[in-house]
Amino acid sequence: MKINEIENGLILEDVNDFDARHIFECGQCFRWTKDEDGSYTGIAFGKVLNVRSDYEKGIVILDNTNLKDFREIWFDYFDLGRDYGAIKKELAREPVLDMAIKHGKGIRILKQEPWELLISYIISANNSIPMISRSIGLLSEMYGRNIQYNGRDYYAFPTPSELQKADLEGLSLCRAGFRCKYIYQAVRMISEGEIKLEEIAARDIGEARKELMKIPGVGPKVADCIMLFSMQKYDAYPVDVWVKRVTEYFFLGRDVKMKEIHNFASKKFGNLAGFAQEYLFYYARLHKINPDKSI
Repeated sequence: MKINEIENGLILEDVNDFDARHIFECGQCFRWTKDEDGSYTGIAFGKVLNVRSDYEKGIVILDNTNLKDFREIWFDYFDLGRDYGAIKKELAREPVLDMAIKHGKGIRILKQEPWELLISYIISANNSIPMISRSIGLLSEMYGRNIQYNGRDYYAFPTPSELQKADLEGLSLCRAGFRCKYIYQAVRMISEGEIKLEEIAARDIGEARKELMKIPGVGPKVADCIMLFSMQKYDAYPVDVWVKRVTEYFFLGRDVKMKEIHNFASKKFGNLAGFAQEYLFYYARLHKINPDKSI
């Protein structure tokens, strides 16, 4: 990969397996929006970044950043040290995955911040992606730090100490409904040290899932999303309505319980289960294999 510095940004050349649309529209993140010019602007780790990519030419353009932030934040965030070509080659031995990968070939699993993912995925329970994004945006606007970019206001996701200032009435303004009480409880559990996300991330997937599910509002699917998208537990296989339907439809041939799907994914895909899940999820939503609009 070649890195060229430009005014207020970077041009990355010879980047393999990177398509901004696939990355930001595969259901793993909620704070990236598509701009009129086809680029994507988002907020992560307290920074605003604009991203555009050309998959065929292997070019990625990052605006509003510098070489220092790229090395300290964005290289890991976009998982640029991983050979996705090798992952796709391995998974594509399975015909269904080969088909799914062709539709989402530019997906990369982001390395997001565990605290933000915890609250975001509590909000995601039985919720649609537009409503999730709206609630996270309102929460950030009310309690997070303001950031200016191209004449627009953006807001960093609030820290635990910033959210600790909120009472239930204040949290209700983010329009997350019944999930607000779970946010309130999660903030206190994290702030008081009852739950330590760094320690959870260091445990194996079974123990980590068990610890995360001690937090109100965190079930198996939410726990697996947090582990896959922020704790680098790539053997996690989050099961929502889309993934359940596509797994049953293509592999199992019948309606089964979540535990059986987890057991199947673990045996079938091993430590690549999370990558398989993302390709299948993207394919299922793209082709509306499940008509349910919730994530």
